[in-house]
Amino acid sequence: MTTTPQDVDQAGGSARQQQAARDHLWMHFSQHSSDPAVEIPTIVRGDGVHIWDANGRRYLDGLSGLFVVQAGHGRTELAEAAAKQASELAFFPLWSFAHPTAIDLAERLAGYAPGDLNRVFFTTGGGEAVESAWKLAKQYFKLTGKPTKHKVISRAIAYHGTPHGALSLTGLPGMKAPFEPLVPSAFRVPNTNIYRATEHGDDPEAFGRWAADRIEEAIEFEGADTVAAVFLEPVQNSGGCFPPPPGYFPRVREICDRHDVLLVSDEVICAFGRLGHMFACDRYDYQPDIITCAKGMTSGYSPLGAMIATDRLFEPFAKDHMFAHGYTFGGHPVSAAVAMTNLDIFEREQLNEHVRDNEGGFRATLEKLTDLPIVGDVRGDGFFYGIEVVKDKASKETFTVEESERLLRGFLSPALFDAGLYCRADDRGDPVIQLAPPLICDQSHFDFMEQALREVLTRAWERL
Repeated sequence: MTTTPQDVDQAGGSARQQQAARDHLWMHFSQHSSDPAVEIPTIVRGDGVHIWDANGRRYLDGLSGLFVVQAGHGRTELAEAAAKQASELAFFPLWSFAHPTAIDLAERLAGYAPGDLNRVFFTTGGGEAVESAWKLAKQYFKLTGKPTKHKVISRAIAYHGTPHGALSLTGLPGMKAPFEPLVPSAFRVPNTNIYRATEHGDDPEAFGRWAADRIEEAIEFEGADTVAAVFLEPVQNSGGCFPPPPGYFPRVREICDRHDVLLVSDEVICAFGRLGHMFACDRYDYQPDIITCAKGMTSGYSPLGAMIATDRLFEPFAKDHMFAHGYTFGGHPVSAAVAMTNLDIFEREQLNEHVRDNEGGFRATLEKLTDLPIVGDVRGDGFFYGIEVVKDKASKETFTVEESERLLRGFLSPALFDAGLYCRADDRGDPVIQLAPPLICDQSHFDFMEQALREVLTRAWERL
């Protein structure tokens, strides 16, 4: 790879930046090291499906930043849209006022959303959207004569965000323990990990019925008059991409209707093309009461999230009641302008169609890795996949906590990065490698990912 003068300058300045990062930058979800020999990876540039670090090395962005950069890096028209809007109206809040970009984007999102999901409440990110949805569910039932309906149900190992309410919904005990006590009244049911199913593991439809019925069981156990909502991702991210079994979501919809419980589709990751549709609920044929979304709405070029609710849920607030909730930067004019231009790109370049046309090739390419003894399962949909690594393929024996730590963070993460692939090796649940590349990727990029993964996973197995 050719190193440009710009890259040399950046590399030359990296020693100062490395020290400044150690002294001042508190990174998110990161284990910090005071060892000056441990370099903090510093990304300085992106173009298309690639990113470059401060030393001039190029990597394929196999995670779209963080499930975000759908349209790819370096889209100048998105930067130009931000600059144009900032020059006209850089900021104004949505507190009893409106501005054109928020109005236009709300109308556009309502047009994409299924059914009567016509009311768009803007936030600055996904966790805030989830927080907003729980608060709306509680206040809605209070205003409609069912004040005891306040509890929420989510799935084991699911991740729904870091604010206190969203974290209470999250099904990862280790992530919650440092911040307890959290918001009460959140309960967990099994997820849709059929690879490790204890019942109906050989029958996806029966497994889907079984998993959905656990939701009804939880509602009935807690009392339907106390349960406000069920929060589910279309494809559960944490744990390594669990798609829904056939019939799962339609059955959940029936259960929620039977008990007057709201169904919240948490699409912070899954919306905006990740699964080949603007909203993933369309892919799996269900109508939620609320959609939460963020990330890909702007392809990450500016922060923005939203809670999209049905007309029914807005009705109590249409005249006499206030939803006393909001964010200073929710629906920010610049972010909304970027989102509008990003959605223009989606339509002009047919990104959803591109994902649907190429997802079969992505799956087939990743499934080649199942010939490796360390690869237990390859699962996902669209451009959203998890590869579970195992100790023993026949028994599906997984790694201990200590072994996972050594394998994932001690070897796989740095080795994959060294091989030119930025992705995610994680153990929220069982150890997995997650892949969610930009929606503009093609077969050549899939082949590169498979080759890098094959080389690194082969070395990992040899080390074991």
